[in-house]
Amino acid sequence: MLLSLPASVRIWLASGATDLRKGFDTLAELVRQQLRRDPLSGQLFVFRNRRGDRVKLLYWDEDGFVIVYKRLERGTFRFPRADSAGVEIRAADLQMLLDGVELDSVKRRRRYRRPVPA
Repeated sequence: MLLSLPASVRIWLASGATDLRKGFDTLAELVRQQLRRDPLSGQLFVFRNRRGDRVKLLYWDEDGFVIVYKRLERGTFRFPRADSAGVEIRAADLQMLLDGVELDSVKRRRRYRRPVPA
């Protein structure tokens, strides 16, 4: 799956299982309540079903919501462990996750990252 995302976009994974029958407005409300984020912020929010074989991505694109939905024929998406309601990842991490890489097993070298204002 090819997604072209700028490095500046913030990506949030919802840590719990989500009923993916939910549509735009209900997912936006989950962003507000569970992730405590603004769904209109231009950030990308990723949800996974209980079995882990489906994901939905939600983001606001200047004048409306966009949903991307992916279903695997075999295998699962493995989200990293998170203690809170969600975890922030990078665009490269999202691409790896969608390609079947377990992010918990990825080792990164230390790099400088400018803090992002909340």
